[in-house]
Amino acid sequence: MPQASPIEGEYDYVIAGAGSAGCVLANRLSADAKNRVLLLEAGGRDNWIWFHIPVGYLFAIGNPRSDWMFKTESVPGLNGRALNYPRGKVIGGSSSINAMIYMRGQSADYDHWRQLGLTGWGWDDVLPFFKQHENHFLGASDHHAVGGEWRIEHPRVRWDLLDAFRTAAEQAGIKRIDDFNTGDNEGSAAYHVNQKRGRRWSAARGFLKPALNRSNLRLETGCLVEGVTFDGKRANGVRYRQNGESRLARCKGEVILAAGSIGSIQILQLSGVGPAAHLNGFGIPVVLDKPGVGENLQDHLQLRMIYKVSGVKTLNQMYASLFGRAQIFADYALRRRGPLTMAPSQLGIVTRSDPRRERANIQFHVQPLSLDRFGEPLHTFPAFTSSVANIHPTSRGFVRLRSTDPADKPVIQPNYLSTDADKRVAADSLRVTRHIVSQPALKAFRPVEFLPGDAVGNDDASLAKAAGDIGTTIFHPVGTAKMGRDSDPMAVVDERLRVLGLDRIRVVDASVMPTITSGNTNSPTIMIAEKGAAMIREDAKSC
Repeated sequence: MPQASPIEGEYDYVIAGAGSAGCVLANRLSADAKNRVLLLEAGGRDNWIWFHIPVGYLFAIGNPRSDWMFKTESVPGLNGRALNYPRGKVIGGSSSINAMIYMRGQSADYDHWRQLGLTGWGWDDVLPFFKQHENHFLGASDHHAVGGEWRIEHPRVRWDLLDAFRTAAEQAGIKRIDDFNTGDNEGSAAYHVNQKRGRRWSAARGFLKPALNRSNLRLETGCLVEGVTFDGKRANGVRYRQNGESRLARCKGEVILAAGSIGSIQILQLSGVGPAAHLNGFGIPVVLDKPGVGENLQDHLQLRMIYKVSGVKTLNQMYASLFGRAQIFADYALRRRGPLTMAPSQLGIVTRSDPRRERANIQFHVQPLSLDRFGEPLHTFPAFTSSVANIHPTSRGFVRLRSTDPADKPVIQPNYLSTDADKRVAADSLRVTRHIVSQPALKAFRPVEFLPGDAVGNDDASLAKAAGDIGTTIFHPVGTAKMGRDSDPMAVVDERLRVLGLDRIRVVDASVMPTITSGNTNSPTIMIAEKGAAMIREDAKSC
């Protein structure tokens, strides 16, 4: 490996990753003018129109300009299929290409973390950190705040078909609610979105760009991190490759990994922190044998059921028509409304896969469109998609190195549907979907099940196999550097997000979740970064 050339001077904080967490950290840690902060991002700037027009996710996902283009290994639970595994490759990270859905999860998620011994991570503890950066259209209340950097708005488009689906859900016994973010998200509602007047509101727009005029914050893009450097057990810098040159950023304070549940793991393992047997297999000198690094991967597997309909407008036939496209673009250009402002899902439902569940455990994303997979064209026939995900999966996967080359994509094995419990929830979820679609509110549109299809029986075995055929990621990987007590051999970081067994290095991103939250994971990640930054500042004062 060529000798790295040092960057100018030393930094108080070197942050690897300018995704959702990294943008928050850079903002908060550089707010103190005494701190020199370096933010390294492997992707580029968000200077492409489809990063800002909300429906741009259709063009950004599966595009090497904006997506890391990861792929899973063959997954036995998906009948041997491998999946594309999108992750944002740009400042703002996945918040620049994601669904823009604001969802905190359930209060019980965080209370469970506290019950695991993670002091300070219960619902009452984290709620102030959610509110600290909120600018919510509902105004200030016990649940929400205004004036913060994270913009949350009501969707700017509606569909008769989705209104009818919500009524059908009500006829099936699922109540209507106004807000998924009060601690109990059971019910149906329109998803609140991270937008500002019809434009995507990414973490880069909300947190990073307003801070870039600070002289003590430096952003470098196109920087592929090769590893953290150590003096014994103390982190003292970051090696990275930029424009073909290997460079070194020296850090007198703390190195903070914020590259996500895939990227942060790859960096740790390349740095010699991880399962010793795995690292030895690549000849990587072991700094710390830490078996939990890369384990505990959790994700929400969505089962995308598609129904053909008639007599109602969907995005499929609008987009297939030149006149329809003209209407779409005119509506956006003149009013910043309409389909171009769409999040991938406008209607959400959180309910129980069966009545015996203690709390709601499945989440629907209902869309007035259909396609084979993200990154491919919409179908030409009118249809809607009802995606349903088990939000409390028991299956666990892993992330591991494929080679010692930082540019080589890692091994990702989510192990979806590897437990009997997850297979049972999958079968029940498909039955719940069929029950909702059979209600009177949708009969006028004559829905016909296109995927997995009417030929699939309603018994457990048939539905579990169908789930393996149609299941795909909903882009929520977490847990690969989980928080835990030092008595837990699989824990990677403590409750203050410090890597156990090492000094001056933390992980602050979705990888630290010990268990996945009950819903979309972007805003919980931003909360983790908000709380993490506060702990970093507190600990610096006590030194």
